[in-house]
Amino acid sequence: MLTYTHVYRQRALIVPAILGGLIFTPRLPAQVGLGLAPMRLEMRLSPGRQQSGALTLTNDSLAKTRIRAEILDFFIDPTETPQFERAFPQESEYSCRQWLSLNPMETELEPGATTLVRYTIRVPQEVTERSYHCAAGFTTMPTAEEMTATGLKTAVRIVAALYAVVGNPAVEGGLKEIKLEYVSEVQQAGWFAVVVMENHGLMHFRPSGELTLLGAEGQVVETSTFHPIPVLPKREQRFLFPLKEPITRGKYTLRARVDLGTHEIQEATAAVIVRSPNP
Repeated sequence: MLTYTHVYRQRALIVPAILGGLIFTPRLPAQVGLGLAPMRLEMRLSPGRQQSGALTLTNDSLAKTRIRAEILDFFIDPTETPQFERAFPQESEYSCRQWLSLNPMETELEPGATTLVRYTIRVPQEVTERSYHCAAGFTTMPTAEEMTATGLKTAVRIVAALYAVVGNPAVEGGLKEIKLEYVSEVQQAGWFAVVVMENHGLMHFRPSGELTLLGAEGQVVETSTFHPIPVLPKREQRFLFPLKEPITRGKYTLRARVDLGTHEIQEATAAVIVRSPNP
């Protein structure tokens, strides 16, 4: 059982940028036969303009591999896991999927071979100024020889996330909630410190900073850093910090210090009383 006494004290301090760009990398299967670079593209565009470039796709497996390209939507779920599909209706307002084209859409690569996949983003003339997101996915397919062979072959998908910023939308958001929570819907269930970030605006941001768990006497029990995932426009995003130290009965304080990318530190604390360590 938990009791919360929220003591939200937020202040902004102008500080130099300490952390550089953090790459949003989708989680992939343990055995990956594909390499892709870059895995994140950020571009600023004007209405009616377009931008082209190339992705480098590599066959890291020991066999010839057939690869099919896909244009995808994505979002980040409450367990910080990116979800990719050909279309998510809830993302349509913020998706650049229909602006994106890839060439070629299908190719075969010999072991160790590399090829370039051209991409083009074409921004419509009439479009709202905000950040948009979509993805280029590449999935292994059976080759012509494998189509006639027996047995199972594992398909692998590797993904590059694309962010197209139209105009100059401002970063607007902040810390909404800090709490202790027993999280069971992850691979290693257990006690987590949870920070909920809220994006009020039309521009995605990647918070950086740290979450500290303090004991009853104000001593630091443990500190963790924020994961480099984006908070997409007009939504909330949960950040999960697995606790290394066992949770026992007593009083704790959670303290978050975070920079949304504006070089200002927001700080918030929450007092927690743990009456039973059992979930």
